[in-house]
Amino acid sequence: MNANELRAKTPDQLREELVNLKKESFNLRFQQATGQLENTAGIRAARRNAAKVKTILNEKAAAAASEA
Repeated sequence: MNANELRAKTPDQLREELVNLKKESFNLRFQQATGQLENTAGIRAARRNAAKVKTILNEKAAAAASEA
């Protein structure tokens, strides 16, 4: 997931993406707890992608607040 791709999305799309990433993170943690997870790097990637989405959302909120 590229930051430029995220910046092109609307805040609503970003919130939807964040929900999906949180669901993915939950599913990966659940798989790890039950011993079914094979690729543990997926947990880290999901966490980082969620952080990227949150950062872009905060940037957009700050830009909207400074314009007003």
